[in-house]
Amino acid sequence: MNIQKSILTSGFLLFLIIVLMSCKQEGKYQAFTPGELWLDNNNVHINAHGGGILYDNGTYYWFGEHKTEGENGNLANVGVHCYSSKDLYNWTDEGIALSVIEADSTHDIAKGCILERPKVIHNKKTKKYIMYFHLEPKGQGYEGARSGIAISDKATGPYSYIRSVRPNAGHWPFNAPEILTKGPVRVEGAIFTGGSLSAPADSLNILGRDMQGGQMARDMTLFVDDDGTAYHIYSSEENSTLHIAQLTEDYLDYADKYARFFPDRFMEAPAIFKKDEKYYLMASGCTGWAPNEARSAVAKSIWGPWTELGNPCIGIDADLTFHSQSTYILPIQGKNSQFIYMGDRWTPNDAIDGRYIWLPIKFEGDKFTIEWKDSWILNDL
Repeated sequence: MNIQKSILTSGFLLFLIIVLMSCKQEGKYQAFTPGELWLDNNNVHINAHGGGILYDNGTYYWFGEHKTEGENGNLANVGVHCYSSKDLYNWTDEGIALSVIEADSTHDIAKGCILERPKVIHNKKTKKYIMYFHLEPKGQGYEGARSGIAISDKATGPYSYIRSVRPNAGHWPFNAPEILTKGPVRVEGAIFTGGSLSAPADSLNILGRDMQGGQMARDMTLFVDDDGTAYHIYSSEENSTLHIAQLTEDYLDYADKYARFFPDRFMEAPAIFKKDEKYYLMASGCTGWAPNEARSAVAKSIWGPWTELGNPCIGIDADLTFHSQSTYILPIQGKNSQFIYMGDRWTPNDAIDGRYIWLPIKFEGDKFTIEWKDSWILNDL
């Protein structure tokens, strides 16, 4: 009897070893484990922070900031990294999709600039892949507040840098109140230094201050609606107000139609998605690298009116968004209205070690909720 048990035990252990070796050789993940190291096909922690996902021809492409080691690890020392996946668990390193410029220190995307939250969309008419990102030219801190634009013939790149702009120069948002379009601009105190402005944004008229030169654009995302119309959503007016701007048909410029929302709410890290003909927004407060309580909102039109829904996170550490900040809401292809929250757990003193918080989104009427899970699979959606 003992011999039989020994044989059975040895057989089981051998089987377990074979299975584990097979999984290791194939490098396959079978579940999401938020906050843990997430290795690519080269067994290297995925380096795509503040990123977003493009789904194209049966493949998911993950674009994000390539961080480096050291005190300047949050600067753009390399560029935008790209990974590909068929199942969302396992990712293949596709290399640097957009490289910074090393030879010219005055270039918009010179090595050492600030390049954040890259997002890529595909234009079905032109067959081009378009990338937008928040750009701060080298050595200017966060005063630039510009939008960088790049283009490629392939999803994985390489992407060619086109230009950077301040959006919608010379145009008022169609919902701007008269007090701003005809009112004075107060220059004093109209700079966001973290926390708040010296007075309400509308009383300072930051919108009017920047109308001719273009509006500030910091934390951002892109969204393509069912009809193919693309939108750029970004923190503006010294981070006090969110702007939603329609892009031209080729996605390479602004269509001079935009609106402002949530004045004086100081929202950043916007992520937007659509379900059952309603638009949903998730964002964070403005507390730098430190996590805070998330916000959410819903609207029947992307042009509003938007109704705030409060913090979508529930459970332990919900008031800190599980120590993360939103970057993208991922719709699952082939699933009926199922979505994943994508967030970053920032580590500013060791930027390259930033972790990813992916969690399933649930719905309760018009509201969506996000709850922490140590491990989960797509079938949990």
